[in-house]
Amino acid sequence: MTAATPTLANPTRANRPNIVAVGTIVWLSSELMFFAALFAMYFTTRSVQGPKIWALSTGMLNVHFASINTTVLVLSSVTCQFGVFAAERLQGKRTGKLWKVSKWGMREWFALTFLMGAFFIGGQIYEYANLVRAGLSLSSRAYGSVFYITTGFHGLHVTGGLIAFLIILIRVNKARKFGHAQATQAIVISYYWHFVDIVWIALFSAIYLIK
Repeated sequence: MTAATPTLANPTRANRPNIVAVGTIVWLSSELMFFAALFAMYFTTRSVQGPKIWALSTGMLNVHFASINTTVLVLSSVTCQFGVFAAERLQGKRTGKLWKVSKWGMREWFALTFLMGAFFIGGQIYEYANLVRAGLSLSSRAYGSVFYITTGFHGLHVTGGLIAFLIILIRVNKARKFGHAQATQAIVISYYWHFVDIVWIALFSAIYLIK
Protein backbone atom coordinates (compact mmCIF):
# COMPACT_ATOMS: atom_id res chain seq x y z
CA MET A 1 0.00 0.00 0.00
CA THR A 2 1.30 3.44 -0.81
CA ALA A 3 2.01 5.93 1.93
CA ALA A 4 -0.28 8.89 2.42
CA THR A 5 0.67 12.13 0.69
CA PRO A 6 1.93 14.72 3.20
CA THR A 7 -0.09 17.89 3.56
CA LEU A 8 0.19 21.03 5.64
CA ALA A 9 -2.91 19.96 7.55
CA ASN A 10 -1.58 16.51 8.31
CA PRO A 11 2.23 16.41 8.01
CA THR A 12 2.68 13.46 10.36
CA ARG A 13 1.22 10.91 7.91
CA ALA A 14 4.10 11.17 5.46
CA ASN A 15 5.84 7.82 4.81
CA ARG A 16 3.99 6.05 7.62
CA PRO A 17 4.34 2.25 7.21
CA ASN A 18 1.28 0.04 7.26
CA ILE A 19 1.07 -1.28 10.83
CA VAL A 20 -0.69 -4.52 9.84
CA ALA A 21 1.91 -5.32 7.18
CA VAL A 22 4.81 -4.55 9.52
CA GLY A 23 3.28 -6.69 12.27
CA THR A 24 2.83 -9.56 9.83
CA ILE A 25 6.45 -9.37 8.70
CA VAL A 26 7.66 -9.39 12.31
CA TRP A 27 5.47 -12.40 13.08
CA LEU A 28 6.71 -14.26 10.00
CA SER A 29 10.26 -13.61 11.17
CA SER A 30 9.49 -15.50 14.37
CA GLU A 31 7.94 -18.29 12.29
CA LEU A 32 11.15 -18.45 10.29
CA MET A 33 13.06 -19.15 13.50
CA PHE A 34 10.59 -21.91 14.32
CA PHE A 35 11.14 -23.65 11.00
CA ALA A 36 14.89 -23.13 11.31
CA ALA A 37 14.70 -25.19 14.53
CA LEU A 38 12.82 -27.93 12.65
CA PHE A 39 15.52 -27.97 9.96
CA ALA A 40 18.18 -28.22 12.67
CA MET A 41 16.34 -31.17 14.23
CA TYR A 42 16.07 -32.90 10.85
CA PHE A 43 19.74 -32.56 9.92
CA THR A 44 20.90 -33.43 13.45
CA THR A 45 18.91 -36.66 13.34
CA ARG A 46 20.31 -37.37 9.91
CA SER A 47 23.89 -36.97 11.13
CA VAL A 48 23.26 -39.33 14.06
CA GLN A 49 21.58 -42.06 12.00
CA GLY A 50 23.72 -44.36 9.90
CA PRO A 51 23.69 -43.78 6.12
CA LYS A 52 22.22 -47.22 5.43
CA ILE A 53 19.32 -46.73 7.84
CA TRP A 54 18.68 -43.24 6.48
CA ALA A 55 18.75 -44.46 2.87
CA LEU A 56 16.30 -47.24 3.74
CA SER A 57 13.84 -44.71 5.16
CA THR A 58 14.14 -42.12 2.40
CA GLY A 59 13.71 -44.85 -0.18
CA MET A 60 10.10 -45.19 0.96
CA LEU A 61 9.23 -41.65 -0.19
CA ASN A 62 7.30 -41.12 -3.42
CA VAL A 63 9.36 -38.32 -4.92
CA HIS A 64 7.32 -38.19 -8.14
CA PHE A 65 4.03 -37.68 -6.32
CA ALA A 66 5.59 -35.17 -3.92
CA SER A 67 6.97 -33.23 -6.90
CA ILE A 68 3.48 -32.90 -8.40
CA ASN A 69 2.07 -31.82 -5.04
CA THR A 70 4.87 -29.29 -4.65
CA THR A 71 4.28 -27.87 -8.13
CA VAL A 72 0.63 -27.26 -7.29
CA LEU A 73 1.56 -25.42 -4.09
CA VAL A 74 4.20 -23.30 -5.81
CA LEU A 75 1.76 -22.35 -8.59
CA SER A 76 -0.75 -21.34 -5.91
CA SER A 77 1.64 -18.52 -5.00
CA VAL A 78 1.27 -17.26 -8.57
CA THR A 79 -2.53 -17.29 -8.41
CA CYS A 80 -2.38 -15.64 -4.99
CA GLN A 81 -0.26 -12.83 -6.38
CA PHE A 82 -2.69 -12.29 -9.23
CA GLY A 83 -5.34 -11.91 -6.54
CA VAL A 84 -3.18 -9.27 -4.86
CA PHE A 85 -2.84 -7.40 -8.16
CA ALA A 86 -6.63 -7.38 -8.44
CA ALA A 87 -6.95 -6.19 -4.84
CA GLU A 88 -4.49 -3.36 -5.45
CA ARG A 89 -6.68 -2.06 -8.28
CA LEU A 90 -9.67 -2.50 -5.92
CA GLN A 91 -11.32 -5.20 -8.03
CA GLY A 92 -13.00 -7.56 -5.63
CA LYS A 93 -14.74 -9.81 -8.18
CA ARG A 94 -14.74 -10.60 -11.88
CA THR A 95 -16.11 -8.14 -14.41
CA GLY A 96 -16.71 -10.65 -17.21
CA LYS A 97 -17.51 -14.29 -17.82
CA LEU A 98 -15.95 -16.90 -15.56
CA TRP A 99 -13.75 -18.33 -18.33
CA LYS A 100 -12.28 -14.88 -19.05
CA VAL A 101 -9.38 -15.08 -16.64
CA SER A 102 -8.20 -11.57 -17.53
CA LYS A 103 -11.42 -10.23 -16.00
CA TRP A 104 -11.04 -12.06 -12.70
CA GLY A 105 -10.98 -10.16 -9.44
CA MET A 106 -9.43 -10.95 -6.09
CA ARG A 107 -12.26 -13.31 -5.13
CA GLU A 108 -11.75 -15.64 -8.11
CA TRP A 109 -7.96 -15.73 -7.81
CA PHE A 110 -8.09 -16.40 -4.07
CA ALA A 111 -10.74 -19.10 -4.55
CA LEU A 112 -8.44 -20.86 -7.03
CA THR A 113 -5.53 -20.47 -4.61
CA PHE A 114 -7.65 -22.04 -1.88
CA LEU A 115 -8.47 -25.04 -4.07
CA MET A 116 -4.80 -25.55 -4.95
CA GLY A 117 -3.81 -25.35 -1.29
CA ALA A 118 -6.55 -27.82 -0.38
CA PHE A 119 -5.23 -30.14 -3.10
CA PHE A 120 -1.78 -29.97 -1.50
CA ILE A 121 -3.13 -30.86 1.94
CA GLY A 122 -5.14 -33.72 0.46
CA GLY A 123 -2.01 -34.99 -1.29
CA GLN A 124 -0.06 -34.79 1.95
CA ILE A 125 -2.71 -36.84 3.78
CA TYR A 126 -2.66 -39.39 0.95
CA GLU A 127 1.12 -39.65 1.20
CA TYR A 128 0.97 -40.08 4.98
CA ALA A 129 -1.55 -42.91 4.61
CA ASN A 130 0.67 -44.74 2.11
CA LEU A 131 3.76 -44.35 4.29
CA VAL A 132 1.99 -45.65 7.36
CA ARG A 133 0.78 -48.68 5.41
CA ALA A 134 4.38 -49.23 4.29
CA GLY A 135 5.54 -49.25 7.91
CA LEU A 136 6.81 -45.67 8.36
CA SER A 137 4.90 -44.09 11.23
CA LEU A 138 5.61 -41.35 13.73
CA SER A 139 6.92 -43.83 16.30
CA SER A 140 8.39 -46.51 14.04
CA ARG A 141 11.84 -44.98 13.77
CA ALA A 142 13.71 -41.68 14.20
CA TYR A 143 13.29 -40.76 10.55
CA GLY A 144 9.53 -41.15 10.80
CA SER A 145 9.46 -38.78 13.75
CA VAL A 146 11.39 -35.98 12.07
CA PHE A 147 9.57 -36.47 8.75
CA TYR A 148 6.07 -36.22 10.21
CA ILE A 149 6.96 -33.40 12.61
CA THR A 150 8.58 -31.17 9.97
CA THR A 151 6.06 -31.78 7.19
CA GLY A 152 3.15 -31.92 9.63
CA PHE A 153 3.85 -28.52 11.15
CA HIS A 154 4.13 -27.08 7.66
CA GLY A 155 0.81 -28.70 6.77
CA LEU A 156 -0.77 -26.99 9.79
CA HIS A 157 0.53 -23.65 8.55
CA VAL A 158 -0.94 -24.29 5.10
CA THR A 159 -4.26 -25.18 6.74
CA GLY A 160 -4.12 -21.90 8.65
CA GLY A 161 -3.64 -20.09 5.36
CA LEU A 162 -6.65 -21.86 3.87
CA ILE A 163 -8.77 -20.72 6.82
CA ALA A 164 -7.54 -17.15 6.27
CA PHE A 165 -8.54 -17.34 2.59
CA LEU A 166 -12.00 -18.53 3.57
CA ILE A 167 -12.42 -15.68 6.04
CA ILE A 168 -11.43 -12.99 3.56
CA LEU A 169 -13.58 -14.51 0.81
CA ILE A 170 -16.59 -14.42 3.13
CA ARG A 171 -15.85 -10.84 4.17
CA VAL A 172 -15.46 -9.69 0.58
CA ASN A 173 -18.70 -11.41 -0.37
CA LYS A 174 -20.55 -9.62 2.44
CA ALA A 175 -18.92 -6.22 1.93
CA ARG A 176 -20.96 -3.69 -0.01
CA LYS A 177 -17.84 -2.14 -1.52
CA PHE A 178 -14.33 -3.43 -1.98
CA GLY A 179 -12.04 -0.85 -0.43
CA HIS A 180 -8.55 -0.35 0.93
CA ALA A 181 -9.28 -2.35 4.10
CA GLN A 182 -10.08 -5.46 2.07
CA ALA A 183 -7.07 -4.87 -0.16
CA THR A 184 -4.78 -4.64 2.87
CA GLN A 185 -6.12 -7.94 4.20
CA ALA A 186 -5.46 -9.58 0.84
CA ILE A 187 -1.88 -8.31 0.77
CA VAL A 188 -1.19 -9.49 4.32
CA ILE A 189 -2.53 -12.98 3.55
CA SER A 190 -0.32 -13.11 0.46
CA TYR A 191 2.75 -12.46 2.65
CA TYR A 192 1.86 -15.48 4.75
CA TRP A 193 1.06 -17.70 1.76
CA HIS A 194 4.31 -16.88 -0.04
CA PHE A 195 6.14 -17.62 3.20
CA VAL A 196 4.69 -21.12 3.62
CA ASP A 197 5.41 -21.83 -0.06
CA ILE A 198 9.05 -20.82 0.28
CA VAL A 199 9.42 -22.90 3.44
CA TRP A 200 7.98 -25.92 1.64
CA ILE A 201 10.42 -25.55 -1.24
CA ALA A 202 13.24 -25.71 1.31
CA LEU A 203 11.64 -28.69 3.07
CA PHE A 204 11.03 -30.52 -0.20
CA SER A 205 14.65 -30.00 -1.24
CA ALA A 206 15.99 -31.23 2.10
CA ILE A 207 13.69 -34.22 2.52
CA TYR A 208 12.97 -35.47 -0.99
CA LEU A 209 15.96 -34.34 -3.05
CA ILE A 210 18.93 -34.36 -0.67
CA LYS A 211 18.62 -37.95 0.51
